[in-house]
Amino acid sequence: MNDTTPLIPRDKLFGSAERSQPRISPDGAHLAYLAPHEGKMSVWVRSRDRDDARMIAHDPSRPIPWIAWQGDGAHVLYLQDSGGNENYHLFQAALDGTAPRELTPGDQVRCQPLAIDHRRPHDVLVQLNERNPAFFDACRIDLRSGAIEIVAENPGDVVGWLADNDHAVRAAVAQDADGRSIIRVRDDAASAWRELDRIDAEDDIPNPIGFSPDNRSLYVITAKGANAARLVRYDLRDGTIETLLADEAYDVHSTYVDPATNALVAAAVLRERLEWSVLDPAYRTTFERLREHRDGDFTVADATADGNTLVVRYTFDVSPNAYDLVDRATGDARTLFVERPALLDYTLAPMRPIRFAARDGLTIHGYLTLPVGVEAKQLPTVLLVHGGPWHRDRWGYDDTVQWLANRGYAVLQVNFRSSTGYGKAFLNAGNRQWAGAMRTDLLDARDWAIAQGIADPARFAIVGGSYGGYAVLTALAFTPDAFTCGVDIVGPSNLNTLIGSIPPYWEPLIKIFHQRMGEDPAFLDTQSPLFKADRIAAPLLIAQGANDPRVKQAESDQIAAAMRANGIPVTYILFPDEGHGFANPRNNKRFTALAETFLAEHLGGRLEPTHADEEYTSLLA
Repeated sequence: MNDTTPLIPRDKLFGSAERSQPRISPDGAHLAYLAPHEGKMSVWVRSRDRDDARMIAHDPSRPIPWIAWQGDGAHVLYLQDSGGNENYHLFQAALDGTAPRELTPGDQVRCQPLAIDHRRPHDVLVQLNERNPAFFDACRIDLRSGAIEIVAENPGDVVGWLADNDHAVRAAVAQDADGRSIIRVRDDAASAWRELDRIDAEDDIPNPIGFSPDNRSLYVITAKGANAARLVRYDLRDGTIETLLADEAYDVHSTYVDPATNALVAAAVLRERLEWSVLDPAYRTTFERLREHRDGDFTVADATADGNTLVVRYTFDVSPNAYDLVDRATGDARTLFVERPALLDYTLAPMRPIRFAARDGLTIHGYLTLPVGVEAKQLPTVLLVHGGPWHRDRWGYDDTVQWLANRGYAVLQVNFRSSTGYGKAFLNAGNRQWAGAMRTDLLDARDWAIAQGIADPARFAIVGGSYGGYAVLTALAFTPDAFTCGVDIVGPSNLNTLIGSIPPYWEPLIKIFHQRMGEDPAFLDTQSPLFKADRIAAPLLIAQGANDPRVKQAESDQIAAAMRANGIPVTYILFPDEGHGFANPRNNKRFTALAETFLAEHLGGRLEPTHADEEYTSLLA
């Protein structure tokens, strides 16, 4: 990188955002949002048009990750777990500043919000696994008394519930013994369940979005009958299906429902960028204005009960995320805030879509971000692998991408086969290919960047988290000469022990895991980098959270131990207060300080000195 390009401090990239996740009260009088207090993201509220912000909920040990307004407009609901264990509990915080109240106590209980509605000011619907840790029941919580009532008991195969517009739980998605999805519905809360549709595993799990305003139809995103997932409407009387939005190659990604009418008014397809289609003519002008207002991808993050005031989130590749408050009637928009305004003082690196042919001819999509101010020739390069693997990289601001590009690295992101968003054929092309074609797609991406003259083959790292961490381990173990070094973040090393230690609430999905990953233990051993650890020759950095419920600490412990037993050096950092990734800003900064030092040593990128609050040597295992 051009040495005149200023280094962006890690604190500005990985410290707490100045503000985030704004939500507007049902009556439009107040805003709630997350902002730091004593170093942790906490719940703040303010009047919509006055600067009278005050903090109403704070956890000294961990940032709060999610908020929503209660229907009464006098309370904010939020989720919090303990040390990264992902057993999220629901809390209620009052605007008057009284102490927050925990609504879902229990050490092993996990809460998932199901329906929060301004028409129901004193209760919410949630999914809870209190009765059985493996299964979520649909429950109603009385927000005044705290009483919890099961309104739909899980028979043991339901993986998700959906309520209608009257708060009656009337739809469910279940998994049968062969991995097929069953959509069940009922006429009302007292009626028997019946099967609406059965969808093959190859069509992926359907995603019910909501009910029509009259509660007589069900909106679902599904790939049944098509390659890419379509938005369809099921008539609940006769089961007939109408397609509302479809694309031949890309899945429907998201929708927007008018909170005043419960009408599904728009839906988006995520191609190289997010593209909205308006389904309700009454919203056409609104979405045209949102599209023209800023040159970024947008989503409607929240709205008032009457649907007239929108909170809109814009994401860009070369500036931090921004939030606007938009008046639908006039089209007037005003900026609420930018998440990380300090980054506006720096030049960020553009992200551009790429595509190339894998060795078997399959088209692979991804993104390339180049450091600012240098020629794109023979650059040190980082292949940054996403997790999931049933997920995808997308265009927009990414703190890790900007950090790496600012340090002088070309950053290559690849939506390898099995990534979502590109249709079911692409998704299914990754079945049983975790260490097969999914791995070679990454090698083909490496070769593409080298052939383009962009990447220096002698300075090429692979970095990733979760499945991306597994990809790092397999790349170094299966092809020891392919990469200069690797950084594995919470990546599994043995697929048998990974499946054997999944959280109990994933048990209803186990057949899908077997179909996608493989089931035979001997086969899974062949896909596991642990058993090829003796072949790893490139320098490796491993990072792990001790409380990770998905990829247990043992996954990192065992590969580090195997390498050391074979006399192969490995750097291993263990965070005692983290789970599947690093939520605490200090831990984020400590990890990136170590990773930056590691990459600079092996690739020669730029280096910001380690600061006192980024000390990490005490965490090395």
